[in-house]
Amino acid sequence: MIKLFVGLGNPGSEYEATRHNAGFWWLDALARELKLTLVPEKSYWGLAARTQIGGQTLWLLAPQTFMNLSGKSVGALAKFFKIKPEEILVAHDELDIEPGQVKLKKGGSHAGHNGLRDIHAQLASADYWRLRIGVGHPGEKSEVVNWVLKKPSPDHRQAIEDSIARSIRAVPQLLGGDMEKAMALIHTHKPPRPKPPRPAALQAPEPPAA
Repeated sequence: MIKLFVGLGNPGSEYEATRHNAGFWWLDALARELKLTLVPEKSYWGLAARTQIGGQTLWLLAPQTFMNLSGKSVGALAKFFKIKPEEILVAHDELDIEPGQVKLKKGGSHAGHNGLRDIHAQLASADYWRLRIGVGHPGEKSEVVNWVLKKPSPDHRQAIEDSIARSIRAVPQLLGGDMEKAMALIHTHKPPRPKPPRPAALQAPEPPAA
């Protein structure tokens, strides 16, 4: 059962639309779905919202510490409310997944992601859940920093937004602790079916030959 949803990103209007803020985009979508408003919480160095669902307290958190110190915010809230690592889900941008795809996993390496690296350190554990939002890879390791701090193309942004909307549908399963069902819902993506051609009788007649 997830008790704390975290979205990773960098604060400030200059970063708002960059790939590195895909976790913020996801958390904002979840807040809209739950009709919650994120407000500043100085004790946790972030924007947060709290609600009750099924008799359980649920937190949403967007760290405002900049990406490299995300764990400072997550660790402060989790430790104060005694939320275990396995009850935390962190939504973040993922280079190794194409835009339009989202993957759910528990544990594992931070794979060089500085936000996850700091969360690992502050929780002293890697056993939290990650929602990996695909933003694609620039193809060259030397271009990664520049890539994540830039805006995606309109097509990629739309694909990311669509994948976020699909993954939000699995929130009831995440809250209920049915992680296998949540994973199945998130990972199953059927591309839109092409529209069938219009019957000949409905097509506009060709103009008469001159």
